[in-house]
Amino acid sequence: MSYSNYSGYNTYREIGVKTASQGKLVVMLYDGAVSHLEDAIGMIDFEGKIAADNIEQFGIHVQKVQDIITELQVSLDMEKGGEIAQNLMALYIYFNKELLAAGIKHDKGKLQFVHDLLSQLRDSWATAANTHANNTVRMPVDSPSLSITG
Repeated sequence: MSYSNYSGYNTYREIGVKTASQGKLVVMLYDGAVSHLEDAIGMIDFEGKIAADNIEQFGIHVQKVQDIITELQVSLDMEKGGEIAQNLMALYIYFNKELLAAGIKHDKGKLQFVHDLLSQLRDSWATAANTHANNTVRMPVDSPSLSITG
């Protein structure tokens, strides 16, 4: 049974997205990309073939990963991000090129390679987001001093 068919679940997910921090939103994007890659990889058999009735769905999964990576690209602040933003941009461009080639040739190895790198980036973002959230200092509401929320 899939929970995604229930309106309550969809509402819960929508609220989660609307209330998430920037770091958590980035992690959610990576989660989506990794999940779609896993689905696409699972459609390629050991001979490198996709069943005829799965070809359209395979293409949809790969396209969704490309859309997510494009969203990550446009969210980069190249001025403030400096070298890290430049390196991420280069990676995202590389990922989209690999995904394009893998989607055309049904190359499980390329998909797995991108999956592995995205998983590592996702874990790094999750660690950073959790560290930032845990280091946030909140002053009592009735305090006349400044509230620092990071």
